[in-house]
Amino acid sequence: MKRSILSVLTFLGISLSLMAQEKLNSDSSATSKHQVTIKGKSVPYTATVGTQPVWDNDGKEVAYLFYTYYERTDISDKANRPLVISFNGGPGSASIWMHIAYTGPVLLNIDDEGNPVQPYGVKDNPHSILDVADIVYVDPVNTGYSRITDKEAKRSMFFGVNADIDYLAEWVRTFVNRQNRWASPKFLIGESYGTTRVSGLVNRLQGNEWMYFNGVVLVSPTDLGIDRDGPIAAANYLPYYAATAWYHGVLDPSLQSKDLEEILPEVEEFTVSELIPAMVKGGFLEEERKVSLAKKMSLYSGLDEQVILEHNLAVPTSYFWKELLRDKGLTIGRLDSRYRGVDRQDAGTRYDHDPALTAWNHAFAPAFNDYMINGLNFKTDLNYYLFGPVHPWDRSGDRTGENLRSAVAQNPYLHVMIQSGYYDGGTDYFNAKYSMWQMDPSGKLKDRLEWKGYRSGHMMYLRAEDLETANDDIRDFIQKALPEKGAPAKY
Repeated sequence: MKRSILSVLTFLGISLSLMAQEKLNSDSSATSKHQVTIKGKSVPYTATVGTQPVWDNDGKEVAYLFYTYYERTDISDKANRPLVISFNGGPGSASIWMHIAYTGPVLLNIDDEGNPVQPYGVKDNPHSILDVADIVYVDPVNTGYSRITDKEAKRSMFFGVNADIDYLAEWVRTFVNRQNRWASPKFLIGESYGTTRVSGLVNRLQGNEWMYFNGVVLVSPTDLGIDRDGPIAAANYLPYYAATAWYHGVLDPSLQSKDLEEILPEVEEFTVSELIPAMVKGGFLEEERKVSLAKKMSLYSGLDEQVILEHNLAVPTSYFWKELLRDKGLTIGRLDSRYRGVDRQDAGTRYDHDPALTAWNHAFAPAFNDYMINGLNFKTDLNYYLFGPVHPWDRSGDRTGENLRSAVAQNPYLHVMIQSGYYDGGTDYFNAKYSMWQMDPSGKLKDRLEWKGYRSGHMMYLRAEDLETANDDIRDFIQKALPEKGAPAKY
C-alpha cells in the first residue's frame, strides 16, 4: 500500500505517542492519506483514527469511543456516497475482526484457510468494499481503546442489551452530524453479538434520532431474542452437525460422495418436518420412532447412534465438538469447526479450548497493534482490548429481532442481508435461517430479507475464497438497497 502521512500527525496538538496513559484524549482525531487497489482499480482514501465522547442524559461526559474512519477521496458527492457503520460483538469484542480481515482496505496476514502465519501484519485488501462505501469501525465502551472516563458512572449505563443500544444511538447520531453524512445512504453491519446491537440500533436510530437506513448486514447472527427454547433449540443444530461431519469426511459414503450443498437441504427438511415434531413429544415419543430417528441423525451427523440415544436425541454442541473426532484424538472448534485441537485427554464431555479462537487471537492481536503503529502512526501504551471487561451484561429485554422487523416495516427503503458460515457452531447457519423466517411471520417483508451461506465458520471471511465472495455479496447488497433517483419510500 502506498501511504503518505500528512505530516507529523497529532491529536489536536498532542503527540500521538501517548505514552504511559490510562486513557486517550476523549475528543480528538488525526488523518492520514493512503491508496489501495480494489477490483483492479486504484482507490485513494483517508484514514482517520479518533475518539468521540459519550455523554449521559445531563450532558456530562462519561466515556469515549475509539473509531477508525475510512473515506474515499476521489468522490466529492457525499450525498450519494454510502456510509457503512461497523460493529463487532462479544459482547465485549472490539471492531478489529471485520476491520482488518473483511471489509476494510487492509487485510490480515493469514493463509488461504485463515491460519496464522508470520511475519505478522497487514497487506492491501483487494476485495474491500471501500470502493463503493465509506466505512467507520467503532469500538464500544471498554473494547479496543474505548474507555469509561467518569469513575462514578454506573456500568449499567453501558453493559446490557438495551443500554448498549441507547448510548450507541446517540454516539452514531453525533458522529454522522460531525462528519456531515446526514444526506448519505447509510448501512449498519454487525458480526455475532454485533447483530443484536445493530438490529436494535437501526430501530432506535429511526425512532429516536430520525435517522433512516438503507441496509443492515448481519454477519453470523445471534438469536436476536427470538424464542426457540425446548425441542427447536436442540433440533436446529443438526444441519450444522451434518456440514461439519461432511467437512471432516466422517459421513456415510452415500452422503460423503455428494457436495455439501446437495446434502444440506435434505438434512434441513428432515429437521423441520420430522425431527422437531417428534421431539415435541419428549419422553412420550414411541421407542421405535425414537430409534429410527437416532439412526437417521447418526447418518447425518457422523455420531454413533447409541450416543444420540443416550442424549435423548438432543446432543449438546459442547459434546459434539469433543466427540466427533474423539477416535482420532482430536477436538473441533466452536466458532469454526474446520479447526482441530488437542486436549489433555480424550475422555470427557467438552474440549479444553476452542482451537479456532486461539488461532484467531494469535493472528489478529500482533497484526493490529503493528498496523496502528506503522500503518496509521498511532502510538499509545494503552492496551487494545480484543475482549474487554463488560460483564455482568444485562441480557434481559432482548427484542432486537422484533426491533429489526419493525424498522423494516416502517422504512420501505430498508433491506437486510444475513451472512453465515456453514461450519460456525457458535451462531450456526440454520438458526440464522430460522431467525429470518420467524422475524417476518406475515411474509410481507421477505422480498427485503436474504440469507447467504459460505464454506467457512463464524468469520467466513478468513477463508480466501469466501472473503472475495462475501465482500462481493455486500457490494451487491449495497447497490441493490440504493433506490433509483426520485423513487419514493412507500408501499
